[in-house]
Amino acid sequence: MLSYADMTPSGRRYFEEIEVGEEFESPGRTVTETDIVLFAGLSGDYNVLHTDAEFMKKSIFGERIAHGLLGLTIQSGLFYRTGRVFATLAFVGLKWKFKGPIKIGDTIRLRTRVASKRETSKADRGLVVVERTVVNQRDEVVQERETELLVDRRPACRWPPATRSSRTPSSTMW
Repeated sequence: MLSYADMTPSGRRYFEEIEVGEEFESPGRTVTETDIVLFAGLSGDYNVLHTDAEFMKKSIFGERIAHGLLGLTIQSGLFYRTGRVFATLAFVGLKWKFKGPIKIGDTIRLRTRVASKRETSKADRGLVVVERTVVNQRDEVVQERETELLVDRRPACRWPPATRSSRTPSSTMW
């Protein structure tokens, strides 16, 4: 039977390979007007903050700004561009702060640090907490806090082995 572990591409790091305290930074990604327009369409959020250039000229920002959730989404993608990809099974927790605007033309980067990790009640996975900071081209923090990721364990470390028959519809995922 093919398991998720058999499908894990090389370069993805298992729970055992992740060290508390390790830090890394993504390359930059410039946020464009197209990103904002497409995100408004995808999310249905057509708030004037994102869609009305004339109105926003008179605002405290002086121009349109990106959706906060667009920044959160982009940072998630930037996490995988750090080259330190985890064998992530699920994104299970989020504590997040929106500290400043992301404007059209801003180039954002993600700085991360593994804050903690712990085993779970399931032998085939562990929980990793990652502190994340999104900064713009001026090194201003625009978003920050932490995420919790459920990460696959190396197949040899799974004891007892997880089987389909041991899972019931009422059992928890983690």
